[in-house]
Amino acid sequence: MTFLGMPAAAASSQLSDGVAFPDAARVALDNAQLRRNLGNATATIRAKRAAVVGEVPDWQQLRAAGAAIKDDVLAHLDRYLVQLEERVTARGGTVHWARDADEANAIVTRLVQATGETEVVKVKSMATQEIGLNEALEAAGITATETDLAELIVQLGHDKPSHILVPAIHRNRSEIRDIFLTEMPGVDPALTDNPPVLAEAARAHLRSKFLAAKVAISGANFAVADTGTLGVVESEGNGRMCLTLPRTLITVMGIEKLVPTWTDLEVFLQLLPRSSTGERMNPYTSMWTGATEGQAFHLVLLDNGRTATLADPRGRSALRCIRCSACLNVCPVYERTGGHAYGSVYPGPIGAVLSPQMTGVKDNLTLPFASTLCGACYDVCPVAIDIPTMLVHLRSRVTDAKGRTPERAAMLTAAWTMRSPKRWTRALRAARLGRLLRGRRRLPPPLSRWTASRDLPVPPKQTLRDWDRDGRP
Repeated sequence: MTFLGMPAAAASSQLSDGVAFPDAARVALDNAQLRRNLGNATATIRAKRAAVVGEVPDWQQLRAAGAAIKDDVLAHLDRYLVQLEERVTARGGTVHWARDADEANAIVTRLVQATGETEVVKVKSMATQEIGLNEALEAAGITATETDLAELIVQLGHDKPSHILVPAIHRNRSEIRDIFLTEMPGVDPALTDNPPVLAEAARAHLRSKFLAAKVAISGANFAVADTGTLGVVESEGNGRMCLTLPRTLITVMGIEKLVPTWTDLEVFLQLLPRSSTGERMNPYTSMWTGATEGQAFHLVLLDNGRTATLADPRGRSALRCIRCSACLNVCPVYERTGGHAYGSVYPGPIGAVLSPQMTGVKDNLTLPFASTLCGACYDVCPVAIDIPTMLVHLRSRVTDAKGRTPERAAMLTAAWTMRSPKRWTRALRAARLGRLLRGRRRLPPPLSRWTASRDLPVPPKQTLRDWDRDGRP
């Protein structure tokens, strides 16, 4: 597929680390401290979200409006993107188009090098994590400093984010103190694990970075097509510092982050804070249109597999996602395994549907199965993405991608049997031979994979059809 004349390209490897989810999950499940950290954090966020959502009498109408606006954007993405480019350019900004991670990284690196700077500050951005921008800048001799507290913790700990909203959710405060003591220059050796004390240490560390930075890199939560306005919402004020102090601002934004008008933005500024942080509104909402006085502005519009996702009518609604992370906080699988097990910067239920579509299911064969299909993710999604139904669809695509497998052969055999009443009746009667296996709780390979986590049921003495035929009560 092409988008605005650009051929589709492979998505970034940051969307798949090549490790199967079951293998990574097995390692995570052995970490009791990880499970405690996740359980405590997600329970707190769930409770806060439920309280503020319960205050809104028209919450379901807001969800429907958000979904409708996003679907309109996806249906007319070519028009809205061109409109955005025209408005940003008219306001003194420069727009760059990036087909994939490599192209986006090259554009940003070139822009930073053109300023002569070797250090940049960053606002928390899923798009830049997706493309591995920090690593690309480092390879070019440029140091990027994360200014979001959780992102800073992850960076100093030489770690990877495990949550969309709270990247360091897998760390407790004692672990954070140890990271600061080891990695943060000039920190007080008597530093405690009291949260305000930790936050103050990070603030002091970042202050000099903000004041010295000449270049900042951000993402964008939203972009208003008819005015060219971009917006970042955050809770700490680090975003405001990054967006206003440096003389060059570079924003990397996924092409799906558009809303048509300011009126449409109003809907999402109600949906996002309640779904993400459990707040009625974000403490800091920063908006800018084009270049401001004394500051150069560059906007990098990123595809990286998004047009491939858009091409699937049954999967494209994943692009509605506003990165609130509500689905992660209610997911029983995520709560037990954490985000690293997903092998992608997008963990949890949304990652299980978004990453395979952006990379192609062959590069993410196991993620669509990283779910119980309980439906909790759909219930809390502020833009009503039907993740369970999409997971079933992607599982079908995975099966097709695998081609001939024993599992596929078994399903085809079962389908052939069920198409004939006579064959089905004979199969049910033959299944009674399974009573001879009574006492054996496991089957031999390859069926042992099924019985390894389930008890082998004992077939009844009589089938339902025979019971009905014999007329027994």
